[in-house]
Amino acid sequence: MTRNDFDVNSVKPSGSAPAQATLFDPGAEGPWRGSLPGEALGAPVTVLAYGTDRTGEGPRLHVHPYDEVFVVTEGRARFFVGDTVLDATAGQVVFGPAGIPHRFENLGPGRLQTIDVHHSPRWIQTDLG
Repeated sequence: MTRNDFDVNSVKPSGSAPAQATLFDPGAEGPWRGSLPGEALGAPVTVLAYGTDRTGEGPRLHVHPYDEVFVVTEGRARFFVGDTVLDATAGQVVFGPAGIPHRFENLGPGRLQTIDVHHSPRWIQTDLG
């Protein structure tokens, strides 16, 4: 698919340098595989990797002062975002708005793996449950 959404001559480079860092060690154990603050890359987002093989397990209820996007890369999850309940499978994306308490859990069977994109150069969170 060819895209031509803007005139490339109308955009000035941001001045940011290309960067690379490690999000997680594929051999690491535990559900929190890793986090990468945007500050480490000079980027405006922080990325987390979460995964668990245990049905019903997931992060506790919490809230952020910024938006968050969850990318389900493997398995099935149930997301609780405020009063909304959303079931998502591999390949789907869930949006959690700033200031809305949220959590998710593995629906099973098998592994749940997510990439969580925090719209902040730092991970800022208050646990509620």
